[in-house]
Amino acid sequence: MLPIENLLAFAVASVLLIVIPGPSVLFVIGRSITLGRRAGLLSVLGNTLGTVPAVLAVAFGVGAIVASSVVAFTIIKIAGAIYLVYLGIQAIRHRNDHTRGTPVARASAWTLLRQGFIVGVSNPKTIAFFVAVLPQFAAPHAGAVWAQLLILGFTFQVLALACDSAWAFAAGTARGWFGRSPRRVSTMSGVGGVMMIGLGGTLALTGSKA
Repeated sequence: MLPIENLLAFAVASVLLIVIPGPSVLFVIGRSITLGRRAGLLSVLGNTLGTVPAVLAVAFGVGAIVASSVVAFTIIKIAGAIYLVYLGIQAIRHRNDHTRGTPVARASAWTLLRQGFIVGVSNPKTIAFFVAVLPQFAAPHAGAVWAQLLILGFTFQVLALACDSAWAFAAGTARGWFGRSPRRVSTMSGVGGVMMIGLGGTLALTGSKA
């Protein structure tokens, strides 16, 4: 059983890492500004679900193989970056749809969850982070290490879900305030799209190792 002091120490370290804006936060803010609070919150949920395979992979040893393979790491990284750029371009293209009655902001929950999941599962830095950090808080003498890694991984996901949801709520609320002016909404949607394109480009250009 994972010692409670290890879990608490990991929770504190996780919160400190999560509150610093990174790829997931920028993605969520971009989606919230572009499509509103509902879309942002669903994107957070989808993004969190997308990290589940990484937790399972690390817990059962596959993550170490992927993290040590430059080819596998790079392929996943580029795929995720391209998808982010695609979402950003779509956001810019449809930034004026709200003035024409196009139901972009009413995209289905499944679509929003799926898009968030793809971004989460295609972020190789998640695996690299879990491989580097989770084992530091496991206690080999306290039982099955794989079970401890699962507990630590899912603890991180719960904390990330809460913190990222706060970002989505704040960004979505700001968009609602700007919604009093159609021109402001178009501008904010365009900004959200640019943020996602910039994020995709940044991830694509970063080194093969996180």
